[in-house]
Amino acid sequence: MSDTSRGLRAKRIIIVTVSIMLILGSLLVILYPKPRTKIVEESTKEIDNRISPLTNQGLVVEVKRIRHRGLLEKLLKFGSREWKEKPKFYVIVEIDGLVFSSKNVTMLGSETDYLYNTWDTWDSGFEEFKIVRDVEEEQLKSKVTITIMERVNYGLFGRKTKDIEKEKIQLTYDYRTGRWSGDDYAYDSDGYGHYLGDNFEIWFNIYQTDFDGDGIPYWTEVNVLHTDPYKDDSKLDPDRDGVPTSWEWKWGYDPFTWDDHRHLDPDIDGLENIEEYKMEKWLANPYTPDIYIEVDVMEKGSFFDINRQLYEETKQALIERFSEHGINLYIDDGWPNTPRNGGGEKLPFQKAFSQDTGMILRFYDTHFPDERKGIFRYVVLGCSGSFCHPAKFNRYDAIHLGVSRRGFVEYLSFTPRAVRVTEATTLMHELGHSCGITPWSIEGCDNISFFEGKASKKKYEETWANYKSVMNYYWLWYWQGSLSRKEIIRHTFLDYSDGSRGPPYDQNDWEHLYLPTFQIDASVIEEPYFEPPGTDKIVDKNVSPYPGEGWVLVDDRNLTATEEFKTAYINKLSKSSPLARGFEWRVYRKVDAKPGERNIKIYAKPKVEPTFAVWSLVAEGYIGEEGDIHFYSLENSIEEILT
Repeated sequence: MSDTSRGLRAKRIIIVTVSIMLILGSLLVILYPKPRTKIVEESTKEIDNRISPLTNQGLVVEVKRIRHRGLLEKLLKFGSREWKEKPKFYVIVEIDGLVFSSKNVTMLGSETDYLYNTWDTWDSGFEEFKIVRDVEEEQLKSKVTITIMERVNYGLFGRKTKDIEKEKIQLTYDYRTGRWSGDDYAYDSDGYGHYLGDNFEIWFNIYQTDFDGDGIPYWTEVNVLHTDPYKDDSKLDPDRDGVPTSWEWKWGYDPFTWDDHRHLDPDIDGLENIEEYKMEKWLANPYTPDIYIEVDVMEKGSFFDINRQLYEETKQALIERFSEHGINLYIDDGWPNTPRNGGGEKLPFQKAFSQDTGMILRFYDTHFPDERKGIFRYVVLGCSGSFCHPAKFNRYDAIHLGVSRRGFVEYLSFTPRAVRVTEATTLMHELGHSCGITPWSIEGCDNISFFEGKASKKKYEETWANYKSVMNYYWLWYWQGSLSRKEIIRHTFLDYSDGSRGPPYDQNDWEHLYLPTFQIDASVIEEPYFEPPGTDKIVDKNVSPYPGEGWVLVDDRNLTATEEFKTAYINKLSKSSPLARGFEWRVYRKVDAKPGERNIKIYAKPKVEPTFAVWSLVAEGYIGEEGDIHFYSLENSIEEILT
């Protein structure tokens, strides 16, 4: 072969080799795309300290919901009529000296006083309002005060009235960061934009005028996130993790790095971040525990049948009891603008309705929206008998609440007040099952041994009667009581046990609640004709976390800053988080992580034994070369720029 032929052949080999390498490189780019880069790199971008160069600077305060906290105490007071008297109140909002009162309604030169007259503005038609304040251009901060005034009667026969300040929330809003501080702030104990006062509970939002309408301030967009202030980031998802940039910014996630929002559940309430995002309109918060319930009501079965309804006072009593423990309970019995088959539907009457018939499936499949399953618990107000039992698989997300004239008589519920308390205690009992309190986890739950004669009743009163909880039939079935138990007969008890009577015959139910119970298969299968306690049927399969292929368990003793992480993480959560009572945690590392990809996942399981719990993904981050853990922190990025 000539030198020329050899040269041509060598050139062809080089060309083919380069071509193959280019093709393989292209495939690698397609199959393993690099993390999407930010619009402007931090290292090359100078700080732009302008506040509002694109639009007229102003501030908006929205009051989304107000709930009076005084009903429960009045409803549980024997002989009370105060529970019938709905409170009257109004809101005063002050922004940098501009004062607005919700009671002053001015139109065409005339002024009228308007007062909220309700226990909850959601129950009176989702009454919301906002105030807008024009502020000086390039102003850095604004002072905001939200005050709740209640109008009370006094004097002879209550003919006189006076307005009393009940709550005052003082805040400072920062136009650069879009954050506020003061009596409410990000990661505080009751949730950002949620204030749980002594007398009122308030949900609100504060934001500034914004050219692209995504709510992220110009200064934050150009200096911190490096997003485009001309584009609406509530519609953009650059990291393709299913959640837009605006939500990730609000709750402190990196909008340019893929997060496993379909599995992340930092507050361990059973609502993963993707579900928290979907429920944002309904006040969901990824760092405070939320419970959502949809309620449908059966029609009358005959002319003489009772009209079934979930009373407003029933709802408020339950909401208040859970709020005392830092849990937000939301009950849809007819919310506006919900999915088809949302709460408040009228269901056809079905007499043969019990746990063993499986008839709950009929309504679960046809009247409970698929997009709500795994987010809401489903409640049917039916004809007789109450139970919490799986409609699908072995997950306790379906409840039937028996509402009948006979049932109210059996509970000695002869007055409107007693009817409402009975409805609340029964629903709270069944809701407790969907949160993990079961007869196979505590013997006093659903225990009916006190029915088995005088000796059994005496023994029960010396033992499990100390478990003072609506989960205990002894404290739930008033008609079995004696006049000596006036607290029961008079319908003045609505609570889970606080554990104050001590072991071995009591437990603190609130510390043993596990909210994700409604999403997971139970450790016991209740076959037809199941009888409590069923401890012999327990199959406690402690399944390890499964982050996916290529992840290995890391011994956290080899990691530095472990305790610092735990402290920082716990401080982000509500005081009612199950993690605050202690938890196990496991760290998994990805063996072949790509550049820019998070390489650790952290799972946690709260210590709620004997309640059955599983592992939840709570955080993602990086492990450094020396075993130190790093997490994305929007607050730290802002602080570095400001200092």
